[in-house]
Amino acid sequence: MNDAVCAGLPPAVPPDAGWEPFSGEGFVDHVGPLYVRPEENGLRSFAFVAEQKHANLLGVVHGGMLMTLADRALGVAAWAVAGGKPSVTIQFDMQFLSAVRMGEFVELTPVVVRATRSLVFMRGTLTVGDRDAAAATGVWKILERQEPIASG
Repeated sequence: MNDAVCAGLPPAVPPDAGWEPFSGEGFVDHVGPLYVRPEENGLRSFAFVAEQKHANLLGVVHGGMLMTLADRALGVAAWAVAGGKPSVTIQFDMQFLSAVRMGEFVELTPVVVRATRSLVFMRGTLTVGDRDAAAATGVWKILERQEPIASG
C-alpha cells in the first residue's frame, strides 16, 4: 500500500506536500473531494484528483470542474483578504490551456492582485505538475452583512 493510501488520501494526492481534505457543503460536496494546503502568505491552495465523474464527452476533465476549483480557491482567498467578510464572485474569466486527464492532480495557488474596501481582484493558474492547465482571473465583491443570504 502506498503512503497516500495509508494517509487516507487517494493515490494521486502527494502525501508529503501538506494537503488535507477540504470540507465544503453544497455543490462542492458533489464534485469533490477537494484538498487544501496552507501557504506562506496566509492563503490556502486548493486541489483535486481528476476522477471519471469529472469527465467531459472527450474523456478529459470538464471545464466546469476546473472553473469550480478556481472559483472556490480564489473565492476562499477573497474572504480571507476581506477579513472573513463574505465575498461573492461578480466577474470570472477562465482560459483553458491544456487538457487534464483522469488521475491527474490539479492545484491552484491564489494570487491577490489588488484589494480595496469593497472589491478583491484575484488570479491563479491551475497546474498539473509543471504543466499549466488553465488560468483564471476574477473580481469578488465584499459584502457588509454577515448573515446568510436568504433563499426565496
